[in-house]
Amino acid sequence: MAIDETNKRIKIAFLTSFDPRDRRSWSGTVYYLAQSLQKYCGDVTYIGPMNIWEKKLGKVINKVTLLLFKKQFAYNHSFLLAKKYAKVAQQRLEGHVYDLIVTVAGAAEISFLQTNVPLVLIEDATFVLLRNYYPQYSNLLDISVRETNATETIAIQKASLCIYSSEWAARSAIDVYGADAHKVRVVPYGANIEVEPARELVLERRRSSDICRLLFVAVNWRRKGGDIAFEALLKLEEMGIQAELTVCGCVPPARFTHKHLKVIPFLDKNDEVQRKKLEQLFLQSDFLLLPTRGDCTPMVFCEAGAFGLPVITTDTGGVSGVITEGENGFMLPMSASGDAYAELIARVYQDDLRYHELIQSSRAVYENRLNWDAWGKTVKELFAEMLKDEQAIDHQYQR
Repeated sequence: MAIDETNKRIKIAFLTSFDPRDRRSWSGTVYYLAQSLQKYCGDVTYIGPMNIWEKKLGKVINKVTLLLFKKQFAYNHSFLLAKKYAKVAQQRLEGHVYDLIVTVAGAAEISFLQTNVPLVLIEDATFVLLRNYYPQYSNLLDISVRETNATETIAIQKASLCIYSSEWAARSAIDVYGADAHKVRVVPYGANIEVEPARELVLERRRSSDICRLLFVAVNWRRKGGDIAFEALLKLEEMGIQAELTVCGCVPPARFTHKHLKVIPFLDKNDEVQRKKLEQLFLQSDFLLLPTRGDCTPMVFCEAGAFGLPVITTDTGGVSGVITEGENGFMLPMSASGDAYAELIARVYQDDLRYHELIQSSRAVYENRLNWDAWGKTVKELFAEMLKDEQAIDHQYQR
């Protein structure tokens, strides 16, 4: 499609089954990513959410297959859903002119879509990486493995540009799914926060206190390594360090109880009061402790950086695409115990100079790389480059 060479804003169809107006969609990433597209890249029209009955049917099928075969049906990536997504999307796109169609975590949404408009696929992983890594992608029916791999392959091949949040994910798209390396790019996500805390406030208020305050933010206690975080709390106390662990977003199993364990089951980012409470947790804590067992791009790490909060986590999945060792946090191996996490925390916490440097560098990594402004500016350049290539191809075919 020919694009005016002036600064005219391009028209973007933002295709997603999620609700792009909901700050909770995909941990807020869909909402904030869409805002960045609108701010830097062009005029965005939402082609979503897609609340279709086939999704409810898929959930029913999954319950039946679990009951009968002890296997999961990955309905969100099934042909059943993908074909309906394509039908709904084409109806909503009809009669409108767009320069780009952008989808987030939307391989199923575009795999059966028939369009001449260039497609941009934004993802944080591929199916081959997620299979048997995340619980919802484990113990799958054979048909789910085939269909999910197929929708992933089709979407990657169809897309004119594939943007991944980590080298881990991008390399898989190239090596496993045969993506053209020229159209694959790595752009880290930003922090899903409404208002960036003032740098002065972050650096002034962040001080080591008599109590080492650990923050665990997750919706899944087990997958995010909650038991290891709890072990770290016990070990710190055994080492003579006063510590407390605040869990936000989930409720630990009943056996995890301690007078210095505080639980906040849920905070809704759509509610201003609750959102500000979460921000206060970031400001008042000394470390974000998340010994995750499986992650692609933990958005909470970007958010921690905005508050100058160092991260203690695991070197797994796409974590290294967010955490720069020794700058905005530290990554321990999967085999590390709660004792190892406690020893690392104690070493940094008791070194006032090193801890202060880590606060500053954590904020710097956020300011330089892990924010949606940086993402939007980079993606704008990628869009321009891609559309220029598409235009050149169109001219070549017209000759």
